Amino acid sequence: MPKLVILDRDGVINYDSDEYIKSPEEWQAIPGSLEAIARLSQADYRVIIITNQSGLARGLFSLESLHNIHNKMHKQLLEVGGTIEATLFCPHGPKDNCNCRKPLPGLFHEFANRLGISLTNVPAVGDSLRDLQAARTAGAQPILVLTGKGKRTVNNRPGFEDVPVYKDLAAFVDDFLATEKNSK
Repeated sequence: MPKLVILDRDGVINYDSDEYIKSPEEWQAIPGSLEAIARLSQADYRVIIITNQSGLARGLFSLESLHNIHNKMHKQLLEVGGTIEATLFCPHGPKDNCNCRKPLPGLFHEFANRLGISLTNVPAVGDSLRDLQAARTAGAQPILVLTGKGKRTVNNRPGFEDVPVYKDLAAFVDDFLATEKNSK
């Protein structure tokens, strides 16, 4: 079983905006998030991003802009010694009835099928109820961070009260890697 961690993007790795992240200039890493991903990479974890990007369907930004945002993220991550294995994104809007838009688990299943693996016990870190729902439905282990929409989500997560909660991605990674080290 490969060592994997699945991350949402907006609100987990970078600051989120109700106006959407539409350009590389608007994409700003949450302090400590890139270094946290680097620690996972250096501990031989493959980091996967699964993210809704309905701004594409809404016409708020182009696919080229999205690629430029991700290029900025990858470049900054490389500078601190980390990598992201893959970024899967749903380009659809809420009314498109796709199965890849969280809270549906389509992108989680697609990724697992590509690798021929189960996502059982794979941590999936998000900041919204739909992140938690998609992770659990796919069999992954949902984790909530309080960045992004997390402070709103923590008080309104029916059925997910048992999900571990962390201040931010860096706090999750610190605990996760310490637990892994102690279990060996």
